[in-house]
Formats: sequence, structure tokens, C-alpha cells
Amino acid sequence: MEAAGMEAIVHGYHGDSFGVLGPHATATGKGKRSWEIRVFLPQARAVSVVDGDAILPMIKLHAEGFFILETKTAPAAYRLRLETHEGLALEQEDPYRFPPVMTEFDLHLHGEGTLHEAWHSYGAHVTSIEGVEGVRFAVWAPNAECVSVAGDFNQWEARRNPMRLRSAGVWEIFLPGVKPGDSYKYLVRSKVMGYQQLKSDPYSFQSEVPPRSASVVCDLDSYEWHDSAWLQSRGERNWLREPLSIYELHLESWMRGPDGNVLTYSEFAVRVVGYVKQMGYTHIELMPVQEHPFSGSWGYQVTGYFAPTSRFGSPQQFMHFIDACHAAGIGVILDWVPAHFPKDAHGLAFFDGTKLYEHEDPRQGEHLDWGTLIFNFGRNEVREFLISSALFWLKRYHIDGLRVDAVASMLYRDYSRKAGEWVPNRFGGRENLEAISFLRRFNELVHEVPGAITIAEESTSFPGVSRPVYAGGLGFTMKWNMGWMHDMLHYFGTDPVHRKYAHNNITFSMLYAFTENFVLPVSHDEVVHGKRSLLAKMPGDEWQKFANVRAFLAYMYAHPGKKLLFMGADIGDYREWNHDGSVPWEILQAPMHAGLQRCVQALNRLYREQPALYEVDFEHTGFEWIDISDVDQSVISFLRRGANPSNYMIFVCNFTPVPRSSYAVGVPEGGFYEEVLNTDAGEFGGSNAGNLGSVTAVNGTTHERPFTLSIVLPPLAVVAFRRRP
Repeated sequence: MEAAGMEAIVHGYHGDSFGVLGPHATATGKGKRSWEIRVFLPQARAVSVVDGDAILPMIKLHAEGFFILETKTAPAAYRLRLETHEGLALEQEDPYRFPPVMTEFDLHLHGEGTLHEAWHSYGAHVTSIEGVEGVRFAVWAPNAECVSVAGDFNQWEARRNPMRLRSAGVWEIFLPGVKPGDSYKYLVRSKVMGYQQLKSDPYSFQSEVPPRSASVVCDLDSYEWHDSAWLQSRGERNWLREPLSIYELHLESWMRGPDGNVLTYSEFAVRVVGYVKQMGYTHIELMPVQEHPFSGSWGYQVTGYFAPTSRFGSPQQFMHFIDACHAAGIGVILDWVPAHFPKDAHGLAFFDGTKLYEHEDPRQGEHLDWGTLIFNFGRNEVREFLISSALFWLKRYHIDGLRVDAVASMLYRDYSRKAGEWVPNRFGGRENLEAISFLRRFNELVHEVPGAITIAEESTSFPGVSRPVYAGGLGFTMKWNMGWMHDMLHYFGTDPVHRKYAHNNITFSMLYAFTENFVLPVSHDEVVHGKRSLLAKMPGDEWQKFANVRAFLAYMYAHPGKKLLFMGADIGDYREWNHDGSVPWEILQAPMHAGLQRCVQALNRLYREQPALYEVDFEHTGFEWIDISDVDQSVISFLRRGANPSNYMIFVCNFTPVPRSSYAVGVPEGGFYEEVLNTDAGEFGGSNAGNLGSVTAVNGTTHERPFTLSIVLPPLAVVAFRRRP
């Protein structure tokens, strides 16, 4: 035992604490050995070793609390008896007598970046070793001189529990007596320029409620799931051929309590699930619920990639919320943010005194627009961290899909950068080859989870985003159709008098509709930052605004592609979305708002009931134009077909406030056509013009089709017909 080693332990900078503390054999000459037990307990005035029936007093070698016991026999499973400076008598285990907890194989996989379920090894895990209950901790910090655990269990005295350094820059320790609910952080002391910082656990399963930022020990196995039937049926379904109507919501501002307080996951399990079920959506998409320090980021600046935010309750309560969704037949899609992370001191930034998770070069490692850092996708351990996070939400929380945020910013090195502010790839191009490789591997592994889907928020013309990796694509299940969204909002924001001059906006999407597997989004990004709510975007008086919204949504549900609608749009929220507020549910007392809500209910019901609207979304055989040439009257008509071509629906859209009688539409067959949708119905707040529920096709060629429907076409409305035998 050298004095320098003891001083390093006492002052918290020894890089090999297990080489000093705990039981150690010492040579005494002539081939004989004796033993020393060494402990550092600054809270203790005196310490004894309890070894079986023997109580052996230790010698205090350092005034700060370094104690030693010399013994001729190898110590068994001893305990430590302490007398504190306050006169308390305590007995505890010695963490430094326990063996390593991570396997060499896991360390090897970590080094090559293939430990794809790394959450089993890293973070804080409630466990038992040699019959002793406690928690094992592990963290990656390869450039640290010393890492120690500080928390409620050691009075946040970081010197008391330095960790063991393993290969590949991994630090670990088993701490007896630590239990679920205890808060903790890692004190990371770097080899570089004396940097040290208390860091949250990158793999923590729970965090304190912001603005507090410590990690919390959590036993995820304490929740019992009840959704096995849902998971089995999910794995047997092809979601590209299923109805997918997504309700996007931000939990914190969806609904508040009477005093303005946020609701809990348990309350959401009743209210959100009840509302989504009532409205007929198939899925909800949660804006990021991973722990984040700043509510104003809407969750998109994540610090806890394995922890649901504690703002609304515990991880077990979040599991209950997902369970309740599945019990109601509702899928859950989670926004996931691998593109960037915030600079908060307790988070991933500059984790071990070096740019460990981010790029060293700010031209590759920082989003200047967002004030965030970019992951180094070329580093094995970083890719492993992110892929593990994705699989964690799917496997441990039974999430049904991941919507990946800001994919465009990952694909291009010059994203939102001027000339000279970015670094070309090794071929001189602008593509981020490392990020592309990461996304492909991410999608391959996620799609090994039965029934799991991935959706890309990607706004460029990058080819093959939703094509399989083996075919040269990125491997996403689907991609947001941002072009459709912007064209549609531009068209509907135009006064109907001038819409004939913007007719191509309403039809252009069909030129590329089948190049990707598209989701048609009306997302949160379009109702904030001065863009106005969906209802407020519409021209005209109040009646026309509501009629426009109903027609817009009906066209969206009829158009090839899956559907996504942000909260508040389905009830006609006049205000822009405010993350500090709530959806104004009181407006449903007004007839026009309630009528719009009933219209969306009807659209979801029709969508789920009619295979022609969802079975062939991504192939040209599912869609046929009937007429796109009635530009002056801003009327379009088209046909949607199911997997069985004889199962089809006719849609006619009038995007002006002028009603039209005896409007001729060509159809493929004669007979009786039921009017299955009329967005001008009185129950929706319309003028109740229509076709009295049905119309008969007669012989006579129109639009190069052998039969003709002569219909009443209501103002600013969409009508749909289905042939009945």
C-alpha cells in the first residue's frame, strides 16, 4: 500500500480504485501471504470488519477516512461496521470485495459497436450478487481518469464510490444497498485538462423531474404487461396494406388539469385513449417523450435516450399508458431523435472531457440553427448507443413504430450550411455516408422486431428512403410526404376565385405518389411560429373556413398514402399551437367545431371500413384520375381501388363555394351508387346539399368511361360514392 495511492483515493482521482480498495493479498516472505482489507469511508470515525463471528477493528491511516486491516487468513464474505462522526452505528457491505459484473464478451461487442441491446449491460440495474441485493452501474467514458457514482445512497459524496475501469473505456461497480428510487449521477474526471463534471447516466431508465437532472434507479421488470395478443397480431400484419390514421399529439399541451397542471400517464391512459378510440384513429404518434430538460424544445432536445420524461409519472405508468392503447386497439408511434442532442452540461455533450458522442470538428458536429450537437455516426460505440435506444423502446416499452426526426439533416453534410462551413465526404460529395450507413443498419435491426415500423421525416428528394436496404434504399417503412403537405396548404390558402391558377398544386403529387411509401402529414410544424392553425389558414368567412377544412381533410383521406393529423386540427382550433397551453376543448360547444369533429370521425370510419382507401396506397393500380381538366371550376374526380380491382370508390371534389347540379362524372360500371361521404352534410356543419344518399349511373360516355353519374356537387365539398349490387 503506497501513500501516493492512498492520497489519490482520498482526493478522488485514482484511476484503479479496485487495485487499492477491498481485500488484497500481500507477500510476507518465504512464499507466505497475508491479507489487507482497505476501505475509504470519510463518513466514519471508526470501522471494524465483521468476518463471521469475529469483529476486527481497522486502523485509520488517513485523517480523511482511509482504514486498513491486516489479517493472516483470506477474508470471506465480510461486512463493515461503522461508527459515524455523528455517533451512529451502521453496518454495510464493502463494494470493493465484489467481482466484475460485465462479461468480456459484452465488452468486446461494445468495442466493435454491435452490442445492440446495450441497455442490459449499461446504466443502473437492480440485481443480486452473492446473495447481496444492490445495483450495478456501468458507463462508457474512455478518456476519463476516474469515474465515480454519487447519489442519495452516499450523500452525494463522489469520492466514496470510484468505479472499476474495464477494457474499451467502460467503468462499472456494484453498490450493495442501493435501491429503486435512489437518484444518482456519475462524476467524470477527465484525463484532459482536469475537466470534471457530474453527468446523468446516458442509459438511465428514469430521471428526476426537470429542472432537476439526476438519474433515478428504476426496476423496469416490476411492470406486468397485458398486450401479448396485440403484439402477436401486430407481427402478422402488413402495415403497408392496412389503414394507418395517425393522431399526432404533444402530451404536455394536449390537455391540462383544472389548475393548469399537466396530466399524468395514468390520466392519459383514460383520456387520450378514450378520445382516440372515439375518433377512430388507428395510431397515436407521441412527440418525443424521452427525457428532455427544456419543455420549449417540445421534446426534440433529448438527454435521456432510455427514459420517458418524469413530468407525467414513472416508467411503469408510461408502460400502463401504452398497455391501455393496445387494449383499445390503438398503436403507438414514438418520435425518436438521433440527429442531434443538446449541450446541457449534465448530458452527452463533452461527456468525458472530449467530444465523445459528437464530432470534434464543429463543421460536422454542430447544428448552428438549432444550437445542438450532431452525433458522430462514424463511431462504433455511438451507433451502438443509438440503435440500442431504438430497440429499447420497441422491446421494453412495446412501442409499435418510430418516426425518425430530421432525417434530411442527417443525410447531407451541408444541411443548413454555407460554402466553407461543411466538410465533404471521402469522395468529395455532400452526402453523410456514415449517417446513411447508420440509418440502413438501424432499419434492418428495427424491422427484425415483428410488426415494427419506421417513418422518416425527410423533406428532400433523396432516393429510396422507404425502399429496402437490399435494394439500395434507406430501409424505412414509410416517409412523410412534405411536398404534398406544402402544396395542399398553399392551394387551400388561396382564395377559391384564384384556385384555378394553382390547380397543379392539387394534382402534382400524383406524379410522384408511388416513388415512396408516403404518409400524408398535417403536422405540428405547420401550426406554429406564425404559420397559423389549419382552420385559420383557410380563406373566406367562418362557414367557408370550416367547409374548406372538411374538403381538405376528405381529399387527404381519399389520396393515396397513410394519414397523420395534429391535435386540435380535428376540432377546428383557431389558435396556433402553444406548447405551454392546451387544446381548447371548450370550443366543441360551438356547432361548427362539433360538426368538424363529427366529419373527422366519419372520415376515419370510412377509411377503416373501405379497403379501397388503404390496400393499394403505394402502387399506381390503386388510383385512377377520372377528370383533372375542369380547371375553371376547380373540380377534380378520381377513383380508388382495393386489392380486388372490382372494389372501388368514386371521389368528386369541388374546391369552390359554387354548388353545381347535374354535374356529370364518368364511371366504369352502371347501376346503383351509394353516397358514402358528403362533407357538406348538415351534421358536419354544411349546407346539406347532396344526392339524397344515392345516385344511379346511366349509359353514356363521360370522361372516356361508359357510364355516367349525374350528381349534385355541394360547395367546397367532397362527395364519395360506392357501387352497390
